Amino acid sequence: MLIKKLVLASVLATLANSVFAAQVYPLTVENCGIKETFTRAPQRVVTVGQHETELLLALGLEKKISATSVWFGPLPDAVAERGKGLKKLADNAPSFEAVTAQNPDLVLAQYHWHIGPQGETGTREQFATLGIPTWISPADCIGKSVTDSSNGDGARSTPFTIEEIKREIDALAAIFDVQPQGEQLNEVLTRRIQKAQARAASQHSRPLKVVFWFSSSRLKGDPWVAGDYGAPGWISNTLGLKNIIDSHDEWPAVTWEHIAQAQPDIIVIAEMSRRLYPADDVAVKKAFLHDDPVTRNMPAVKKGHIIVVPAMSLNPSLRNVDAVEMISDQLATWQTAQ
Repeated sequence: MLIKKLVLASVLATLANSVFAAQVYPLTVENCGIKETFTRAPQRVVTVGQHETELLLALGLEKKISATSVWFGPLPDAVAERGKGLKKLADNAPSFEAVTAQNPDLVLAQYHWHIGPQGETGTREQFATLGIPTWISPADCIGKSVTDSSNGDGARSTPFTIEEIKREIDALAAIFDVQPQGEQLNEVLTRRIQKAQARAASQHSRPLKVVFWFSSSRLKGDPWVAGDYGAPGWISNTLGLKNIIDSHDEWPAVTWEHIAQAQPDIIVIAEMSRRLYPADDVAVKKAFLHDDPVTRNMPAVKKGHIIVVPAMSLNPSLRNVDAVEMISDQLATWQTAQ
């Protein structure tokens, strides 16, 4: 009887939370400078960016996803089952016609360049003429823009933090009327970060120096490495590491000579399914680091302190917490082995 009462109390508490958290429509939100009004929770969503797909899955909204696009790799285990069978329009940017053919009542984009003013897929204005609301991940427009001195990935005027992702979770949870799920997801992220920080507590007299290598347009050319204002900068700060690339650019191209001069203790490399460039392949990256006369003498390479993480985890997304955990685990392993 006691067990039944406890179960009933739990169910009633859940129902009470869902009642009190119910969203009132119409709901108007401002996103990246544009106001969108929703008269009900969206039912047919097209995602243009893997982060947005994974965020909806994490909120339990897989049945609302009509189609997806822009994929860097497989879904993480936590949402892989929910994401089985999702329709994929394209691995990269879909066409405007392919998106609108799904008759969406919301288009979610991870990156400004897909549905921004020069949108590769289309502009927000184009979608608006068809009555289709749009959303761009705020992490790609708040404190970030393409400048005269940056490449196409843009530069940040303010450092990224995971709080931007948490605010996006809150906003989308409100739009879809699933606030309890949003609150729970943010609580889980916070706990995971705290555990990872405790695991990686450094015993070194100075912060370990790290560089994050995404890819390169030419293998022997300048690599795209993370500036210290993007997601890898937040990952470094969270774990008490020092990103050696002092730049506000998201992914600047930096010479290997400059990187080698900084003597990184750790190299984090991105793993992805994409194969636009030879250096998209992790095996090619590792072979280069060990064979090149400039890179092979760096402390990180000589000690084998190379960490592989999903490419998605190095761009603003839920996966940033995955990267924190993976790097934390490896740091703890190295410390134990000393």
